[in-house]
Amino acid sequence: MEIINTVKDFESYRNSFIFNNKSIGFIPTMGALHKGHISLVKRSVDENDITIVSVFVNKRQFNDQSDYINYPVTTERDIELLEAENCDILFIPSDEDIYNNYEGHKMDFMGLDKIYEGEFRPGHFQGVVDIVYRLFEIIRPDRAYFGEKDFQQLAIIKLMTKQSGLNIDIVPCPIVRENSGLAMSSRNERLSDDLRIKAAKIYQILKKYSSALTINDSPGDIIKSIANEINKEDYLETEYIIFCDPETLRPIEKFEKNMNIRLCLAVWCKKVRLIDNISLHF
Repeated sequence: MEIINTVKDFESYRNSFIFNNKSIGFIPTMGALHKGHISLVKRSVDENDITIVSVFVNKRQFNDQSDYINYPVTTERDIELLEAENCDILFIPSDEDIYNNYEGHKMDFMGLDKIYEGEFRPGHFQGVVDIVYRLFEIIRPDRAYFGEKDFQQLAIIKLMTKQSGLNIDIVPCPIVRENSGLAMSSRNERLSDDLRIKAAKIYQILKKYSSALTINDSPGDIIKSIANEINKEDYLETEYIIFCDPETLRPIEKFEKNMNIRLCLAVWCKKVRLIDNISLHF
């Protein structure tokens, strides 16, 4: 596996004969890799000639600077994991290099940056778009792989790619969970063993309510019931819960036959903010 640390070196490598007529799969990450990330890498290796992973902790997408400061960095372990999965290139640029002479990318979010995650993390999605567009510009992949845990982010990346006319296939990949059901996240590294047990209650409660849903239920009433049950648990506090259309993210106010739905939520587990979602169909 090649490890490249500068944009200039990557561009030189990309422009060499090595990339000629070969399909490129790309996974942008902030490091602290886990089985969720590795599932994306495995899929890219299966579907492309060359797989590239970037590790860059993007300060622009952190509206809470303490979250940025505390974000786990596990570079040596990340390298070992990627080498074991036959990743071809690991790109680890610096902040100064990646944003040199690049102000950011402007797009029409069509309101998606103001709801759900956007309401509680102002500026977050602009930061995400800034770095993903910049990395797409540098890497020029054929396919880019994103986990469905960050479901709203995935929708915005699809929209950005479409609006920009980028010829990149955005590939959604299923959430990978711990044995307890807790959605895998780099932030889980900040949970103690006791808090991991508590955090696993989030998915357990989601499964309980989603399996019992009927078309006659009121989305608003179910949201209140889920929030109440989560908030009864020590150290857990719901930030938002929403039933939404998986394509437009439009809130769903009434269940209908043959409807596809995403139930999305954010929950604080003591000082660690966790997000999750589940797919539903009537």
